[in-house]
Amino acid sequence: MSATNGYTGIAVVTGAGSGIGRATALALLEAGWAVALAGRRAEPLQQTAAAGAGGAGASLVVPTDVTDPVAVDALFTAVREAFGRLDLLFNNAGVSAIAAAPEELSFEQWRRVVDTNLTGAFLCAQGAYRLMMTQQPQGGRIINNGSVSAQAPRPNSVAYTSTKHAITGLTKSLALDGRRHRIACGQIDIGNAATEMTRRMTTGILQADGRTAIEPTMDVADVARTVLHMASLPLEANIPFVTVMATTMPLVGRG
Repeated sequence: MSATNGYTGIAVVTGAGSGIGRATALALLEAGWAVALAGRRAEPLQQTAAAGAGGAGASLVVPTDVTDPVAVDALFTAVREAFGRLDLLFNNAGVSAIAAAPEELSFEQWRRVVDTNLTGAFLCAQGAYRLMMTQQPQGGRIINNGSVSAQAPRPNSVAYTSTKHAITGLTKSLALDGRRHRIACGQIDIGNAATEMTRRMTTGILQADGRTAIEPTMDVADVARTVLHMASLPLEANIPFVTVMATTMPLVGRG
């Protein structure tokens, strides 16, 4: 990707206050990107910005509730005003699986997961798309965080798994519709990156056969490096789907 205003590029990372979002934002900052850090709470975003202050890039803290269309509009307005354009959206914000059997999941629980993981991802993609299609030079890249749950469910994860399968449809539609505007869209499916969200993997988690088993995890930095590689490609090249996972986690095969 060509340099933009002295930076490698201009990025938005949602869910940038912790976990995969923070690790990816820090990797981008280290690589010279200007990064708008989006998330619900200002303090974790400011901590990410402070952690990345030694990098070659620059950060912009924009507290954002991705389920709120007004807040999402304000996020992309802030990016346009601060940097003049957008080259990358890492559509990462989401809530974890609520462990509940389908017959026990409440409407409120279902709605919370769908609103954040799917509607929030759409609103951010729409905001990025609108900016990318109208800027000069035109175009940019959207990377959606799909999770390996976009490929196979865990027990008692109907809401989370449904949203992650839907992200695959969002990715394919954006990749197709974005062609005429030089907007590339891809998806990263992540399995067992070591974050606060996956801490339960190290103490035991329910398996498809009813057992509870400890699962291996991988360094979250490996996810960040993968996103950085996807982001570094020219817009003439795209990685539509990639999976990065702990090598021996029980996803491939039968355990």
